[in-house]
Amino acid sequence: MPPEAPAEFSRPLALGRVGPEGRTETLEATAAECAALARRLGIPAVDALRATLRLTQDPDGAVRAEGRLQAAVTQDCVVTLDPVPQRVDEVFALRFLPAGREPADGPDDLDEIATADDIADLGDAVAEQLALALDPYPRAPGAELPAEARDAASGAFAALAALSRKA
Repeated sequence: MPPEAPAEFSRPLALGRVGPEGRTETLEATAAECAALARRLGIPAVDALRATLRLTQDPDGAVRAEGRLQAAVTQDCVVTLDPVPQRVDEVFALRFLPAGREPADGPDDLDEIATADDIADLGDAVAEQLALALDPYPRAPGAELPAEARDAASGAFAALAALSRKA
């Protein structure tokens, strides 16, 4: 297997460096990291990315990260393809697991990230949170679907509804 490509925004931290008192980490992406993140996310630009994380030890050996990420990004409008500048301001929480532990998948569980050799990549976790926070359907101000597209969509759904009523 080829070696894994390095993360575009990597900030490794050994879980053991989070003492009983916890620690706060502030991460800020460089211009080169922002450009690499934009390519990874398939958007025109990440102009700025900053995150502050409060890290605390959980009794089971995991490290809880509660943070806030702020970013300035540009996405393409889904209607016009014009650039749409946006601000992202998200609060998140997750857990970094000691090596060898599998993440839980319960609906009420925090997102859990497995680590290799008890090293958490805080930057990559923030990049993943940014990906989740992006608007899936960005629209430029005033952008609307053409009438033909709206009619075609409603027509298709109307046809499906008619078929289901016949069944």
